[in-house]
Amino acid sequence: MTLFKKRKYIFTKRLDQLFSDLYSTVRFILLFLKDGFSRPFHFKSILHQCYEIGIKSLPLITLTGFIVGMVFTKQARPSLEDFGATSWLPSLMGIATIKALGPLVTALICAGKIGSGIGAELGSMKVTEQIEAMEVSSTDPFKYLVVTRIWATTVSITILVFYCSFLMLLGSYFNVHTEESSSMLTYFQNAFSTITFLDIFALIFKSVLYGFTIGIVGCYKGYHARQGTVGVGRAANQAVVTSMFLIFIEEVLVVQVAHWIRYF
Repeated sequence: MTLFKKRKYIFTKRLDQLFSDLYSTVRFILLFLKDGFSRPFHFKSILHQCYEIGIKSLPLITLTGFIVGMVFTKQARPSLEDFGATSWLPSLMGIATIKALGPLVTALICAGKIGSGIGAELGSMKVTEQIEAMEVSSTDPFKYLVVTRIWATTVSITILVFYCSFLMLLGSYFNVHTEESSSMLTYFQNAFSTITFLDIFALIFKSVLYGFTIGIVGCYKGYHARQGTVGVGRAANQAVVTSMFLIFIEEVLVVQVAHWIRYF
């Protein structure tokens, strides 16, 4: 009976913690929606964060996007050759990149690089009481630290998705050109021949959604960090894991909704 009560107590405590975290998360998002569209907007801080998030991520995104496009095309070629359908390679890469690879690869890279950075940065400010010091000096830390970073991740990651998608197609083109000596114009015409407006809209929507998710999760974990330096490391780790988990869930949901709209 004592063991049963102990387990019941642990389960109840974890359930209470789950609902408490859920309430805190919803409240955090609602606070962003309230402060994110009201003055002051701190444009200089947003631009600085866009530079830190977007420009400094370009080398990694460039290398990854180009290599993924080239490798994916090289791996897909033997399968299409068995059916004599290598001419479908550009179309295959266009569909794969626009519908899945471009936004997903970019979001996962940014979740690891940007999400952890935001979580660690805000977490260190939280445990060293810099956030409390800003409140004492009549500065709204949420608006200055959180809102600016979420806007920056949403805008920057959306742009990076298009950039990464282009580089994937460019890497694919170089592989196709090496094997078949086809022109770039012909390749891109074939790549976009089966892409519809719904696919482009889904790409934009997923890019904005992934950017917002990475920003909100990184800021939330860092803003609520506890237990000193250990809490900073935990906040950075949880920001990455939670962001990636949510990105995969959102990918499934958006793909399913797009499928319903396409055949409605």
